[in-house]
This record gives sequence, C-alpha cells and structure tokens, in this order.
Amino acid sequence: MRDIFTYSNVINFLTSLADGDLNIATEFVWLIIAAALSMVGGAIGGMLLAGKDIGYQFSAMLGALFAPAGVIPAIFLGLAALNLLTNY
Repeated sequence: MRDIFTYSNVINFLTSLADGDLNIATEFVWLIIAAALSMVGGAIGGMLLAGKDIGYQFSAMLGALFAPAGVIPAIFLGLAALNLLTNY
C-alpha cells in the first residue's frame, strides 16, 4: 500500500486533485465524493425529519436514496461552469 504513492501517475493525479485542476478524472472523483456526502447528509436529514413517524432506519434509507437526485445534477452544472470559467 505504501508503494502506491511512488508511481508518477498517482502523484500527478493527487497533485492535480489538490491544485483544483479540472480534468475528466478529477471531475469523476469530485462527483463520487459529492454523492457520498449527499447520501450521508440525506440520511441524517431523513432521520431528523421523519424518524419518529416511519422509523429511523427506513427514513435514513429514503433520505440517502433521494438526496443524490438533487445533488448530482447540481454538481454537473457547477463543474461545467467551472470548466468554462477556467478557459477565460
């Protein structure tokens, strides 16, 4: 596992991810990170809103499923806008 940081491709990828360079690989990584965080936030929000009514596990599952439906299109639009703005 320690040897993964010695490959030049991994070092270049992590550098571009940290610098904010937008390419297709970093956009997919940011999309996966945003989807995972929105699922966690949706689960917490579902538990807070409807936990007592329909049960905490069921409301967390519904919140985690429905939260990325609003986040993923917003992330696509935001990354597209950032990609266009970096060209000017």
